[in-house]
Amino acid sequence: MDFLTLAMDTAKSLGADYADIRIQKSSTEMIYLRNLSLKNTSLNELYGYGIRVFKNGAWGFAHNNVFTADAVNETVKKAFAIALESRRVKYEDGLVLAHERGYIDSYKTPYCLDPFDVPLGEKVEMMMEVNKTMLNFAEIKLAVFMLECRKDEKFFASTLGSRLDIQTLYIEPTITATAIAEGDSQSRTYSHGGQAKGWEWVQGLKLTDRAVQVAEEAIMKVHAGSLGAEERKTILLDPNHMALTMHESVGHPTELDRVLGWEADFAGISFATPEKLGNFQYGSEIVNFVANNTLEGGLATAGYDDDGVPNQKWYIIKDGILNEYGNTRATAPLIDLKMSRGCNRATNYFDFPINRIPNLYLEPGKEPLTPQELIADTEDGVYIEGRGSFSIDQHRVNFQFGGDMFWEIKNGKKVRPLKKILYKSNNPEFWNSVDAICDDRFFQTFGVTNCGKGQPGQRGRMTHGGALARFRKIRVGGSQ
Repeated sequence: MDFLTLAMDTAKSLGADYADIRIQKSSTEMIYLRNLSLKNTSLNELYGYGIRVFKNGAWGFAHNNVFTADAVNETVKKAFAIALESRRVKYEDGLVLAHERGYIDSYKTPYCLDPFDVPLGEKVEMMMEVNKTMLNFAEIKLAVFMLECRKDEKFFASTLGSRLDIQTLYIEPTITATAIAEGDSQSRTYSHGGQAKGWEWVQGLKLTDRAVQVAEEAIMKVHAGSLGAEERKTILLDPNHMALTMHESVGHPTELDRVLGWEADFAGISFATPEKLGNFQYGSEIVNFVANNTLEGGLATAGYDDDGVPNQKWYIIKDGILNEYGNTRATAPLIDLKMSRGCNRATNYFDFPINRIPNLYLEPGKEPLTPQELIADTEDGVYIEGRGSFSIDQHRVNFQFGGDMFWEIKNGKKVRPLKKILYKSNNPEFWNSVDAICDDRFFQTFGVTNCGKGQPGQRGRMTHGGALARFRKIRVGGSQ
């Protein structure tokens, strides 16, 4: 039976102003290996459908995992009834949805080898080899390998006439070595985050070689010194580290639902309010942040969002000025935008789609500049690699970040490794301090697969990227 057509016909017969259905099967495999011991393997599958009904300016949503005509009809009726009840809550004239049309299309993450077709034994054997490599170093006392694979298969239909067939997939391998010496322990991690690629990508990573580097740097780090009291210094941030800083300090503050105060439970609201559009100096003139849900390999790249809006590319920050937000069909009209940017996404079939960070990256510098040249041009600073701890206030202004590996730079050279480093800043000061970005030859992307948002909470995913960048006069120092 065509449940898509049935659901939309039922919604229209009830008098819905708009409705859509998302049939979704999500498969997730997790493998956790620690010190040559397999601690956990799991393979989960969620399969069902979520139905949204829009009536008189309010949403109703219901979900089910029973695939019969009666169940689909009852789920539509439940969503419709919830929409009517929701409208009883007085919020002016109700919501308006930005204009959109229907599409008949399909999208599939490009890949050669489906990770779900690779035998579990083959994966574990590879993970064991990487684990052994790290444990071959006497000071490495803890070696961890986590592997996650997820595939989502969606069929979407709406009363606008859309029929979408979407299949997305990502893989996320993470290896960590922890060294213990001199009464201290320090860890070093290798991860590109999730990547929308097939198993052939993991095969090409040469993780055994990476494991040697991770172990050596963990040992180097545990024997390293730190900085003294906090002072203002130059910092150089590698693309992996910046993936986290831009997620927290640019991605979340420019989600339009957060700007409007709709979202506050996770990660607060935003200082980047609409009166700042087009005039607020968010960063220096060389800072350009691009939202790009058409990015090849991006975790938010899916052809269409869960409103049925096509993926797009636009500037969030242009020449340092706040330019636009990530928005949805329901949030865009609230600041008089005619069209949605397509940022509405749900995690599972039973989740209501919410305004999400798009794939977001810092454009590389326009002038030729290598990492070696940027380091050589830095007299006194700290080079930070990888993701560490972070904290940011509820308005997304003041923050502090750690990192995964640190180097002191003196007179244009990396002179010694460091550990236990924190830097602190506030949002406009931080991005306005950027004075150099390496060029596009050094651009890299890193996927975030655990972005928490919503109530009930959902786990979103998106990709960030950039090239090595330099920030001047940032408060940085040693920590405990």
